[in-house]
Amino acid sequence: MDNQKYFYIETWGCQMNEEDSEKLSGMLKNMGYAKTEEKKKSSIIIFNTCCVRENAELKVYGNLGALKALKEKNSDLIIAVCGCMMQQEGMAEAIIKKYPFVDIIFGTHNAHMFPEYLNRTRQENKSIIEVWDKEKGIVEGLPIDRESNTKAFVTIMYGCNNFCTYCIVPYVRGRERSRTPEEIEKEIMELVDKGYKEVTLLGQNVNSYGKDLVPSFSFADLLKRLNNIDGIERIRFMTSHPKDLTDDVIDAVAECSKLCDHIHLPVQSGSSKILKEMNRKYTREEYLSLVNKIKAKIPGVALTTDIIVGFPGETEEDFSDTLSLVSEVEYDSAFTFLYSTRKGTPACEFETQVSEEVKRERFNRLVEEVNRACAKKNKEYEGRTVKVLVEGTSKSDDEKLMGRTETSKLVNFAGNKNNIGKIVNVKITKAQTFSLLGEEI
Repeated sequence: MDNQKYFYIETWGCQMNEEDSEKLSGMLKNMGYAKTEEKKKSSIIIFNTCCVRENAELKVYGNLGALKALKEKNSDLIIAVCGCMMQQEGMAEAIIKKYPFVDIIFGTHNAHMFPEYLNRTRQENKSIIEVWDKEKGIVEGLPIDRESNTKAFVTIMYGCNNFCTYCIVPYVRGRERSRTPEEIEKEIMELVDKGYKEVTLLGQNVNSYGKDLVPSFSFADLLKRLNNIDGIERIRFMTSHPKDLTDDVIDAVAECSKLCDHIHLPVQSGSSKILKEMNRKYTREEYLSLVNKIKAKIPGVALTTDIIVGFPGETEEDFSDTLSLVSEVEYDSAFTFLYSTRKGTPACEFETQVSEEVKRERFNRLVEEVNRACAKKNKEYEGRTVKVLVEGTSKSDDEKLMGRTETSKLVNFAGNKNNIGKIVNVKITKAQTFSLLGEEI
């Protein structure tokens, strides 16, 4: 008989949410639980939520409703809901009212308390709702169950101070708080000892790193310091706010051998008028000037971005500005989103909302332009030999391997499975719109 108890975690949202789930998984494994992909097998089910877009919230409601039958069959099942969505005012109370079978609700600021909440709800046999409305410093040393054995997310800071008018993040993640360089360096050195080759430094705006530390410590200095760690082979970072991407950071990417030639630089819109309404604090011209500077200092750099379609007040002329900017920059890839209202943000109250029909028509045109640029950039790789960190077998063909180049291009290739976790040379034989095909040499 299997006496092992299992847990299931479902995660919506960004890389920060993914790392939060890795920590929840680490805490549960320390408590003796094992992870499963089967809800029916689980003693604990956790939904880690996102509230950046309406679609993510709707998925949470649908999936929560489906758990009622499982709870009726297994009264010992613990159902927990956490994450950004719970930080919204009144959301926790609304969830427990609509889904009274939920046992634990907590937010982004107190996720480290989950083991205590779990023990309490088992002992007291009642629901626990505990959502801290403010951050209380940074909790170090939490166990973490990484999804990958070759690359890892490392959060360098939490929160955001920018208050873009469409964004809920500052309200649910709090103000900017930086980890010390020593703690970040220690975490990466521990990853090296476990065989990791690549880290991605995470923050809502990594360029603001260290401004709150005493004494202050710049992001560029952090990059240079981490570049000196023996054993780590690749360092990435995201996300960069264009208004804060300074010359010393660009120079660090250009000069430091382990920093990947890839910068994620969300533009959100190509219209200066819309950028002002978004409170982005840069113009179209300033953004393009920054892009030109990056390309001049880092030849062959890959640029990726985020773009919102249909922000309130966006005219056809504004959207044309976005299309022309995408055409001029020629991004390697772009995350494209339909604007959706987020209660609690200023843009939600704007009276110039764009119709869904217009948004979708513009979205389709934008995707066409983005895909054209992606296909063109990928075509340039044909015949070239590139270094690829082998992450595992290909999702489309388990006889092949998959990994990414320094510029974050996905490559599916024929190669030696013994090289999973290593960096190998791959000759690119064919370019596709979203990936490359090749063979190990």
